[in-house]
Amino acid sequence: MTTEFSRRTVLGGLAAGAAIGAAGAIAGPATAAPSGMLVGAGKADVTGAVAGEGMMGYSEQEQVSTGLLSRCWARAYIVVDRATGERVAFVNVDIACLFQSVHSGVIAALRTRLGGVYTERNVNLNATHNHNSCGGTAWDYAYTLAAYGFKKRSYRAEVDGIVAAIDRAHADLAPGSITLGRTELGDASANRSRIAFDRNPASDRRVFPRAIDPAVTSLRLRHDDGTDIGHITWFATHGTSLTDRNTLISGDNKGYASYRAEAETPGVVASFPQTNAGDMTPNLWVRPLRPGGPTADNRTNCLIIGDRQHRAGATALGAARPMSRTGVASTITFVDFAAVAIDGRYTPDGRPARTGAACMGAAAFGTSREDNWNLPVPLFDEGQKTPIPASLRDIQAPKLIVAPLGLLPPWPWIPQILPIQLIRLGDLVLASAAAEFTIVAGLRVRRTVAAALGIDIDDVLLQGYANGYSQYVTTPEEYDAQQYEGGETQFGRWTLSAYLQEFDRLARSMASGAAIGRGPAPLDKSSIQPDLLPAVPPDTAVAGRRFGDVLSAPRATYSPGSTVVADFVGAHPTNDFRTDDTYLAVERSVDGRWTRVFDDDDWCTEFHWRRPAGSTTASVVSVRWTVPQGTAGRFRIRYLGNRKAANGAVTPISGTSGEFTVA
Repeated sequence: MTTEFSRRTVLGGLAAGAAIGAAGAIAGPATAAPSGMLVGAGKADVTGAVAGEGMMGYSEQEQVSTGLLSRCWARAYIVVDRATGERVAFVNVDIACLFQSVHSGVIAALRTRLGGVYTERNVNLNATHNHNSCGGTAWDYAYTLAAYGFKKRSYRAEVDGIVAAIDRAHADLAPGSITLGRTELGDASANRSRIAFDRNPASDRRVFPRAIDPAVTSLRLRHDDGTDIGHITWFATHGTSLTDRNTLISGDNKGYASYRAEAETPGVVASFPQTNAGDMTPNLWVRPLRPGGPTADNRTNCLIIGDRQHRAGATALGAARPMSRTGVASTITFVDFAAVAIDGRYTPDGRPARTGAACMGAAAFGTSREDNWNLPVPLFDEGQKTPIPASLRDIQAPKLIVAPLGLLPPWPWIPQILPIQLIRLGDLVLASAAAEFTIVAGLRVRRTVAAALGIDIDDVLLQGYANGYSQYVTTPEEYDAQQYEGGETQFGRWTLSAYLQEFDRLARSMASGAAIGRGPAPLDKSSIQPDLLPAVPPDTAVAGRRFGDVLSAPRATYSPGSTVVADFVGAHPTNDFRTDDTYLAVERSVDGRWTRVFDDDDWCTEFHWRRPAGSTTASVVSVRWTVPQGTAGRFRIRYLGNRKAANGAVTPISGTSGEFTVA
């Protein structure tokens, strides 16, 4: 999309200040001898509707998209062991949740496109868990309610983009190597549920003396010609830098970390997946957010936390070394987490236990006060419990049940049959689950898997937000506090114990080579998926104007740090998502020719859409460019859109501002 000039020459502000120290670290040690592996990386656009539809993350009906801050991407990495033929595809996606609907759609599409090479066993799909992606892409009513139903086109954008990324990584396969590096990052997360964390035994708390998980783990994928093709950096912090006041689609702090890393190493595909981030917030002060702060959408925090992850990843990659083991392996099984009989070996008190149907607690409706601007739902708040344990309430106690999601018609409103998966990449093992694990919950899973496989716990990561989504997993001790995370732990007090039992079983099967079977099939809920929003009407131009006309022109001159604004007569952005393209361009005059230097994926640009007063069919598009430090020259702003006529035909439109000077 954006030219090399924009990525390498005109980066300014915070990005430019951090580039110097990180660039050297990225270079890393010399490539090891050929490893017998094939490696490939690919990237594709998954951005859906950027205007007029609900966003996913905070699940608030008032948070309706009005434009674009940065595009959302799927980043895919494939590693093949040439000796055994085994392969693994790991895909990190800039979306709030990797819903089971998307997982099913991707696996089905891969079967059609690439035969049986990539399956649910050896493909891991996971989300960065930003809170600013498109809503309505699940088949689960609990997650589409705020978006007023299922949004098929945004769903297709996510599925098709993920498949395209895997396809591109597959085409990129060539002899290469993977190396592993580690460091720690102590100033990009805070524990937003310290009351619950402190209920854990001292032996667990000692592992995290600051009540955070500072571990940074990075994989470098490199072709044998010495070219870095992929960087993967795991770190636990929530994608909630941008608050529920933000209405621009973006990748939040992890998306910005990827943007920074890819800008500094052109050609590399750089991702920043989550681990056990359930109780980790990027809002470091850890105090209730309320309206009226200096920056309502917390943009500065987003850039700072993203940049810190990028720099930590660069440090870890600079220390990356070959691993003691080669090859890859994978295994998966599905478990009905609403009905797991748990052996006493996996519970803190040594007694058998059970899980139950998914239930939302009062604390969940109270919201996480550290990460939400909006007030909790009246009458509900963190810490509320029920004093009456009986039947299902006994399994869920002390949760005050507000919504029995697993018992609602016509089928459970969240998935209850969920996958757990183990992926091995050399020494590194990913214990993958479709939930948000707190750091101590993740620690206990890592201990269990490491013991079953006979490996060091540092070589096991909890890969959360993977292959589906089912809210949170806390320890039983944390659950009793009924903070937000406990209220969102769906299957009761013993949810983590069920995961420990099932991960132990899966890991032992991987160690022995004896498969345990796929387990129960997840429900296909695709048949009843209404969209309650009316269709977008055909476009009309602003009265007395033509499409593409400039309504508000830039000034004649600007200085670095100032913001250029140009308003155009536009059309509704959902007419065409402009996938792998752009809604805007900042162009610079170079040797008498106009050259694109920034587009809608650059974090210095913003694309805004609105209806003018009194109209339900006209559109005003505003393009904003905050000029990076060190920029000078002659520039202009272009708008690129698509209008829909009364007969349904969609045609391109465009507009161009007058020239202006940056001194």
